[in-house]
Amino acid sequence: MPLTVILAVGLDPLLPTAQSPAWKSAGYIVISVGTIKEAIDHFRAGDFDLVLLGNSISLENKERLTFLIRSSGSRTPVVCIANLTEDCGCFADATLRNDSGELLSGIQELLAKSAGMPAATSVVCENSN
Repeated sequence: MPLTVILAVGLDPLLPTAQSPAWKSAGYIVISVGTIKEAIDHFRAGDFDLVLLGNSISLENKERLTFLIRSSGSRTPVVCIANLTEDCGCFADATLRNDSGELLSGIQELLAKSAGMPAATSVVCENSN
């Protein structure tokens, strides 16, 4: 199984650690950072398969980081984690609820769709760009 490297920005600190076995068994390596500056530095230095934007950063900063990723020429999928009442707008490739099971399955589907492969799970809310 190929490994998928995820840059998680402003993620609830309990999510990756509490779900570590599930994330690892799904083939995900999660690199967590707390700030937009750290995210930019890591993104420029690394090769990420997906960027995951958590709840602890503002909607404005999520949009700013997504713009910077896109302006670099990268097609790396960007996923926004939202609560039931939040909407991440049209800048992210997908918006997923803050539920570990749905988050993992939504990420799997988005990555499969990006690779042009069918997936058996569904994204909670896919934004149309």
